[in-house]
Amino acid sequence: MIDKLMPSLKRAVCLLFPTAALLSAMPGLAQWRPAGERIRTAWSEQLDPEHVLPEYPRPQLVRGDWQNLNGLWNYAILPLGEQPAAWEGEILVPFAVESSLSGVGRRVGADRELWYERTFTVSPKWTGKRVLLHFGAVDWRADVWVNGVSVGTHTGGFTPFEFDITGALKKGGNTLRIRVWDPTDEGPQPRGKQVNNPEGIWYTPVTGIWQTVWLEAVPQQYVRGVKTTPDLDRKLFRVETDLCGAQPGDRVVVRLFDGETAVAETEALSGAPAELHLPEPKLWSPDSPFLYDMSIALVRNGRTLDEVRSYAAMRKFSTGRDRSGVMRLLLNNRPLFQFGPLDQGWWPDGLYTAPTDEALAFDVVKTKELGYNMIRKHIKVEPARWYWHCDRLGMIVWQDMPSGDQADRMPQWQNKRYFTGEEKHRSALSEQYYRKEWREIIDCLYPFPSIGVWVPFNEAWGQFKTVEIAEWTKAYDPSRLVNPASGGNHYLTGDLLDLHNYPAPELYLYDHNRPTVLGEYGGIGLVLEDHLWEPDRNWGYVRFDTPKAVTDEYERYAEILSKLIPNGFSAAVYTQTTDVEIEVNGLMTYDRKVMKVEPERIRAINTRICHSLDE
Repeated sequence: MIDKLMPSLKRAVCLLFPTAALLSAMPGLAQWRPAGERIRTAWSEQLDPEHVLPEYPRPQLVRGDWQNLNGLWNYAILPLGEQPAAWEGEILVPFAVESSLSGVGRRVGADRELWYERTFTVSPKWTGKRVLLHFGAVDWRADVWVNGVSVGTHTGGFTPFEFDITGALKKGGNTLRIRVWDPTDEGPQPRGKQVNNPEGIWYTPVTGIWQTVWLEAVPQQYVRGVKTTPDLDRKLFRVETDLCGAQPGDRVVVRLFDGETAVAETEALSGAPAELHLPEPKLWSPDSPFLYDMSIALVRNGRTLDEVRSYAAMRKFSTGRDRSGVMRLLLNNRPLFQFGPLDQGWWPDGLYTAPTDEALAFDVVKTKELGYNMIRKHIKVEPARWYWHCDRLGMIVWQDMPSGDQADRMPQWQNKRYFTGEEKHRSALSEQYYRKEWREIIDCLYPFPSIGVWVPFNEAWGQFKTVEIAEWTKAYDPSRLVNPASGGNHYLTGDLLDLHNYPAPELYLYDHNRPTVLGEYGGIGLVLEDHLWEPDRNWGYVRFDTPKAVTDEYERYAEILSKLIPNGFSAAVYTQTTDVEIEVNGLMTYDRKVMKVEPERIRAINTRICHSLDE
């Protein structure tokens, strides 16, 4: 159902809107051009400023009544505390102001604020309904007004948020205004790899709106959220709903579908979880990523007040010993060696934002084609549709928490010793930012079945109170594994021990009671002219001159890894999917135009490693 809905929405959109080539020939339309002269992806050439990222942005909670607000908005960059008397130009939303695709390509900084404004009208068909204003993500603090009425504030650069703007609306045109402030690395907030002075493994700042902005019409009483937890051992799905305006006696009806066929149905009183039992469930795995479609209805006295569509997958992530007594990662109660690239999700033209949905899916598709079964999403959170692509394609995801509060970029790091690392002392405000945003990330990503591992810290970057944070994460979501510190200062907590070693694999620590994984290795560099972010400055852990030489070295590392798997390694993460800014150690160039390895050889190597624990 969900799979069928997305293409149909896209086809409908294409019929309603002209192509970019036609738009460029039509007089009177706003003139938009990418900013700067850096490399770009092929998808940016297809970008239509009148119709940007038109796909429905939330595959886990689908309704029909919605309106996309992406496109050209007015903008201004002003000193703190000043309000715009006039606009400096137009910015293409949802691309960050520093990006090429925004059409602006300017820095903001901690001493200035970025202002946005646009007008919109609401369909008369929405009369009598509530109207929600959704933001996929805005980095970092957003204050929002509709028709001069303050409708809310949000902090946090990686998670969706919404405001009920019904009371602020008026007939005809409405004015939406947003003020954004983002201190980047001058503040303690989670920011990932953004810095004001990019170099090495640190990248360009991302300020402002960087995911889809959209309106949604909902009934007065509606389903606000759905949290589905598979329980393979009991052969059931547990479905919890967040309802707005529900009354005692209201019921939630949940139906599960295999294609067009209903395979399970249940109901529960509002506020209580529902359980869907399946005597013979179809399992989700990288080799067979089966998804059930789902409908959730809020019912009062036999009348459906609201209904949404979603999906679910039956799978189980756990740990256990293999026949040799080694602790392994298990999928569906069977050992599986999880192997995939470090995926940072940066784009030369859009920075945090892929130019199109096809581009967003591209890295996942290529990763699958190269024979991997896992992706470590590194120090970034993606739009919801990226996780849907992983769900439908069968890619396990290790999800990092974006790091922050790093006064020094390379902190005291003791990755080759147990339990001796120095933790950072973070202020109460810094801890508050971290805890709030980590909880929001888990909440918004919980419904996506492909996510198998939460990673609260990476390499001692802002690492604090590791035991407490890991234990909280596990208690908050016991259905997934917790990798407490990927390559970081290690503690006896969480489900995994994660080592980093460059460039070749090395098993220098081992935990008999937890799976030991190689959270990063590799970084084989290849410089390809005409595909570089900065022609005069590039960096990799090791450097080679041809795709064959890179593949030969990759194969050499794979042989080392293969010999270490019987000794204890249960997963590995190769650095990395693409080049990023001046890093040139990707499997692909930053513009995604050239594969820097020999794909068929890589696929054969990876397939062998992924199946190394098959029984």
